[in-house]
Amino acid sequence: MFRLTEYMHQLVDPTPVRKRCGTGPVKPVVIWNLTRRCNLKCRHCYTVSADVDFPGELSHEQAMETLEDLGRFRVPALILSGGEPLDRKDLFQIATRARQLVRMLALSTNGTKIHGATADRIAEIGFDYVGISLDGIGATNDWFRGVDGAFADALRGVRECKKRGIKVGLRFCLTEGTQHHLPDLLTLCDDEGVDKFYLSHLVYAGRGDKNRAEDAAHKRTRHALDLLLESAWAAVTKDAPLDIVTGNNDADAGYFLGWVARNFDADRVAHLRDHLAAWGGNSSGLGVANIDNLGRVHPDTYWSDYTVGNVKTTPFSQLWTGDDPMLAMLRTRPRPLKGRCGACRLQDVCGGNTRIRALQLTGDPWAEDPACYLSDAEIGVTGSERLEVKPFRGKRHDPAHQFF
Repeated sequence: MFRLTEYMHQLVDPTPVRKRCGTGPVKPVVIWNLTRRCNLKCRHCYTVSADVDFPGELSHEQAMETLEDLGRFRVPALILSGGEPLDRKDLFQIATRARQLVRMLALSTNGTKIHGATADRIAEIGFDYVGISLDGIGATNDWFRGVDGAFADALRGVRECKKRGIKVGLRFCLTEGTQHHLPDLLTLCDDEGVDKFYLSHLVYAGRGDKNRAEDAAHKRTRHALDLLLESAWAAVTKDAPLDIVTGNNDADAGYFLGWVARNFDADRVAHLRDHLAAWGGNSSGLGVANIDNLGRVHPDTYWSDYTVGNVKTTPFSQLWTGDDPMLAMLRTRPRPLKGRCGACRLQDVCGGNTRIRALQLTGDPWAEDPACYLSDAEIGVTGSERLEVKPFRGKRHDPAHQFF
């Protein structure tokens, strides 16, 4: 995740660069997909969820044992996700114990079920943050998410959270079919008092891979970032509350650095680069981890085809500190990147971007990320040929696919 507003503050109120302390693997933010059941059918769903029961999901006892291990391992943050996590019957039992074990607890939801007693319970547990997904305004969101009325229900969820003093954010996936709604969503954040806006770039996983031809063209991606930069700068200089972050395209950090170079002096640019290099860009397998609904551990939520192990048989803490070869490679700096990514002068800032897109497109996790929208001049390469993102042509053998 690229915390745009946080780094924008460095231009106004510079602080020393924070260096990593300690030795050994970084304790990761864990995104836990508690269930694959969901009442929506989103076109970009990386878990290919549906409104059915999926066999093999962690039992209550297995989930609680995993939770205790995460607490002992002292993970810094836990994000409870799905599918739709509110469709898991023991969610509130899990969340209540998690609140006692982790410093930061978040709920990642489509928001359509947050009202009444459910909203009250979320407030009582004390989630630090509730992220609600919207993919446009009104009918566009409902088409993209596969259910009529989803926009109205999600907006109700935002308002129910705000009424109870819960920090709430909107999450938006940038695609060709939704990009024109970005200005309206930022306005909606201001109108509703939303605390955070998260722009997610499309990742080619699950239905997101099937619909990868809808990924926003590079020119439109740059336009979206221009709008976010303008909004973040206005918020910082006017002390507005909206926090803007982006995810799944670490080239955003390089684009931001270019914006700083055009608008500030060399000392500010150097200061920002030091901060961005300390962050290091893509954190799959290092600062972020995923546990899926079946208990399998992955380098992040989009690496469903690569499994480190399963918490049903081995504690997460052991899997994360073991000798898995893919985790070792993902933690290597610099990574063994190829193509434009391998020649890029911003590797220390970007970390090679999202490796799963390269894997899905080429079969090689170290090939260039086709979603990098920076020009050759911006990344310091010459004569490169970009990978072409072609529509998905394969077939899925998945019990949930019939529901899309």
